[in-house]
Amino acid sequence: MSSMNQRLALGLGAAVAVIAVAAYIGFAPKDPPEPQATAPESSAPAQPEATAPATSDTAAQNPAPEAVPAPTPAPDASTTLPEVPELVLGNPDAKVTVTEYASYTCPHCATFHDQVFKQLKSEFIDTGKVRFVYREVYFDRYGLWASIMARCGGEMRYFGLNGILFEKQREWAASDDPGVVIENLKKIGRTAGLTDPQLEACFKDEKLAEAMVAKFQQNMEADKVEGTPSIFINGEKHPNMSYADLKALIEAELAK
Repeated sequence: MSSMNQRLALGLGAAVAVIAVAAYIGFAPKDPPEPQATAPESSAPAQPEATAPATSDTAAQNPAPEAVPAPTPAPDASTTLPEVPELVLGNPDAKVTVTEYASYTCPHCATFHDQVFKQLKSEFIDTGKVRFVYREVYFDRYGLWASIMARCGGEMRYFGLNGILFEKQREWAASDDPGVVIENLKKIGRTAGLTDPQLEACFKDEKLAEAMVAKFQQNMEADKVEGTPSIFINGEKHPNMSYADLKALIEAELAK
């Protein structure tokens, strides 16, 4: 868990993610990604130094015997960012809601998808017993880029791409070259019918990236998530678990 917490700390800066996107746009990241303790994941680039907020010198330029009105505050940046929709499967009126926090570069999340989620979907989500919410976690730029690509296809394609990203995780995320990883993600996007212009537009949408990271920070901090995968069943947090354990918890909620 300590290494996971360390990676969480690396991922908690919106500036980190924006730099990651900017590095792709220019294909010239300042620092090459360092290898992760758990391959094939890539670490996040270094956080930029904080800059002081802009101030107004209106009072200095226009001295007056009476107090000068304070300058109008700049608009909240969050109001200029696009809305990031929740990623949801299943019956909206289901008695049980299961929320998964996961990263596309987390090997344990890929295992959870293969050994737990598929059974959860067939037995509980597809039958209308469970509403499932998937929340993306960005520990590194590769994970952010994968999420951008998955969202690029819209709501109808998202969970299909979600499955491919986990199933092929060791293939698309294995390179230390960011350009290779981007091309690997584009290939996956093309299999879902996305065109190169669509993918380019999504990868270069910095406002979308900022909005995604802001949403990620908000959710992670509110739910006190410290590692992935983390599972919530009707709001109660649980660590990674087997399908048998998850099924027992869901059935207990359904029986209430």
